[in-house]
Amino acid sequence: MIPDQRRDALLAALQRSGVLSVKELCDLLHVSHMTIRRDITALESEGLVRSVPGGVRLSQSIRSEPTYQDKSSANVESKQAMATLAAGMLHNGQTVFLDAGTTLGDVVPRLSEISDLTVVTNDLTTAVRLGEVDGVDVFQVGGHVDSRNRSTVGSFAADMLRHFNFDLALISTSSWDLDRGVTTPSEFKVAVKQVAMSKSASNVLVAGSEKYGLVGTFHVADLSEFDRVFTDSRFPCRELERLRAAGLDVELADGRRHE
Repeated sequence: MIPDQRRDALLAALQRSGVLSVKELCDLLHVSHMTIRRDITALESEGLVRSVPGGVRLSQSIRSEPTYQDKSSANVESKQAMATLAAGMLHNGQTVFLDAGTTLGDVVPRLSEISDLTVVTNDLTTAVRLGEVDGVDVFQVGGHVDSRNRSTVGSFAADMLRHFNFDLALISTSSWDLDRGVTTPSEFKVAVKQVAMSKSASNVLVAGSEKYGLVGTFHVADLSEFDRVFTDSRFPCRELERLRAAGLDVELADGRRHE
């Protein structure tokens, strides 16, 4: 097969299976590992596929997010590792925005050594947990309640955030990649994240590798708008190289850093 035919066959196989390893594709198409890698690179440059550890998957659009309960039981170790990195950004006397999400909720138990900290959050569960930590002054953002994600969203929530000036905003997301940035399937989350970022001296994205390559309907921010990105150690090496080449400061939750 010529390259275009082979890549069409690769895409067809992914449409049937969703995710395939490089070895499976080599066996299926009867070509070398190097050839498959070249095909993946070509398709990735067109935004059709995304690398995953050991293989490749179709780029995916998402129309909704999992519930808070579903997210709380997924990728627990990776989330805790990322939360540890995020907590390392917090210091005495700061005013911080903590975005909604289970990963950033795991920052809370790591705040016991910090004093005179003001935390603003739109996550209902995180606000309750913060109220139990000494030395933390907590503001819960009001607004429309997204019961699936236990958070407040929408224009009222965004308006409240305009009254603050943050030293740091820790931002979560359900979908992100280099080409299309941070996105969301919910238009009501856009303004909350954008206003928090606009009112902050420093913005950090905290997002798992399993969300990379997913694309939501609504654009929040380009990755270049973040001072740092924290993700987990399963993030594909080839994509890390792309992020680094774009000048992004990316740190993996196992401590490896790519600048």
